[in-house]
Amino acid sequence: MQLSEQEIIRREKLSKLRELDINPYPANLFPVNHTSKQIKDAFEEGKKVIVAGRLMSVRDQGKACFAELQDSEGRIQAYFNRDVICEGDDKTLYNTVFKKLTDLGDFIGIEGELFTTQVGAKCIRVSNFTFLSKTLRPLPLPKTDDEGNIFDAFVDPELRYRMRYVDLVVNPQVKEVFMKRTKLFNAMRTFFNEAGYMEVETPVLQSIPGGAAARPFMTHHNSLDIPLYMRIANELYLKRLIVGGFDGVYEFSKNFRNEGMDRTHNPEFTAMEIYVAYKDYNWMMEFAENLLDYCATAVNGNSEATFGEHKINFKAPYARVTMTQAIIDFTGFDITGKTETELFNAAKGMGIDVDQTMGKGKLIDEIFGAKCEGNYIQPTFITDYPKEMSPLCKSHRDNPELTERFELMVCGKEIANAYSELNDPIDQRERFEAQMALAAKGDDEANGIIDEDFLRALEYGMPPTSGMGIGMDRLIMFLTNNPSIQEVLFFPQMRPEKKAPEMSIDELDIYSLVNEGEMILLNTVKEKSGFSGKKWDSTIKALTSKGFMKVTKTEEGLFLEKK
Repeated sequence: MQLSEQEIIRREKLSKLRELDINPYPANLFPVNHTSKQIKDAFEEGKKVIVAGRLMSVRDQGKACFAELQDSEGRIQAYFNRDVICEGDDKTLYNTVFKKLTDLGDFIGIEGELFTTQVGAKCIRVSNFTFLSKTLRPLPLPKTDDEGNIFDAFVDPELRYRMRYVDLVVNPQVKEVFMKRTKLFNAMRTFFNEAGYMEVETPVLQSIPGGAAARPFMTHHNSLDIPLYMRIANELYLKRLIVGGFDGVYEFSKNFRNEGMDRTHNPEFTAMEIYVAYKDYNWMMEFAENLLDYCATAVNGNSEATFGEHKINFKAPYARVTMTQAIIDFTGFDITGKTETELFNAAKGMGIDVDQTMGKGKLIDEIFGAKCEGNYIQPTFITDYPKEMSPLCKSHRDNPELTERFELMVCGKEIANAYSELNDPIDQRERFEAQMALAAKGDDEANGIIDEDFLRALEYGMPPTSGMGIGMDRLIMFLTNNPSIQEVLFFPQMRPEKKAPEMSIDELDIYSLVNEGEMILLNTVKEKSGFSGKKWDSTIKALTSKGFMKVTKTEEGLFLEKK
């Protein structure tokens, strides 16, 4: 492993701490009794406190230093005075341990009393400090000039997502997003629990990938010698629980879909699904808008949110538009009673990319997605979907060609999907068979597997039920004004990191003979190395091909330098 100059220096400091009989990674508890926020919220002059955190800045004033300590709730200023910390003649703790062997990013614990500085800052006068953890890599801390301009900020998305642990330390606003994410989950749980519904857990490993149309991840169970699928949805298991006698169940589920990644999709995502017996989709619409009004207020303090250039208001009630009317509004085309051929030709005429594998439901979905979806900015329920688009949904009570389904659209994206659930086992089997026919035709979004156990459960009887699913990642994107799903996931899926080239022992020997910024004659380095001609040639070739060094030709000869 090649170490940077900073990393080498920090390892040397680590050794010196141990030589001073200071454990850089102590095992014993450190008795923290205050956080930075608690100190600021209830500041009391002269109060004794014990805090811990990362050292984030130091202003050296010789025999004294002002420093900033960062804990889980923010930063607090600390004042280190040599003669306060080291009361006797031995000033090692301040002069050596703090000033020479402590680096920015190190974890330390401090004891002291609160005071107010001459400029009115709340501060801790340190009487003692303890080393808690030595950092071996420097943090990419942004720098601010006298005019407030920020330089060297840690903003590269590739690095931020890959090293979220660093991102959270140096970019405080990122932590706020995830705190809001937790507030959202807590608020939703509270809303459901107060309504009397029960949180449950269903299998992640499933023998049949059901409940949605998506390509699953596959694995193999060695003991049972069977293939298993990572959950793409938990719908069919939650409905089994309604069959079993629960009146209302919900789950926050990790789902996995082996499909593309972009700014709004991650192969691993979080969905919430809830099912309530003796309800229909009209009831669920009212329930959904009250839920989101409640959650938005819990997260942001009111029902409003900003997303890009749009101001969104989650205050109930929301507009309701049928899918048929939505398509008429934005295309002038009425899908009612149209054949598959007529829908195909209409989509083609609108310039939409469709193909012969698509059935009626998929064609209608493509028309809506291309021409209508993006126009709904404020929360809007799109209702009454054609039956071909909704194989798990009950037929509409007034029009058997439609289903009792809605999707909630916000800023042109769907964040919730809900049904009056299909509980007729014969109708459900026919819908599954129709999906199998579409899959055989080539529709890769149709489910080509019939879940016989789920059908058996329906045959034992499921009461009238309404169910809803909400994409939690997408919802928190809207509530925190983040257009990328990667910003609201702690650890989004990334391509494998390219492994940095490493040096062999011979390459390291040559590399160490040249100082940073120095150009030295190639023959001089060769003589110092003592390598034979063949060994020398292969080593220099490896160093230059790996990008560690370069050879420059001048009038004075060939020179070697580090890159």
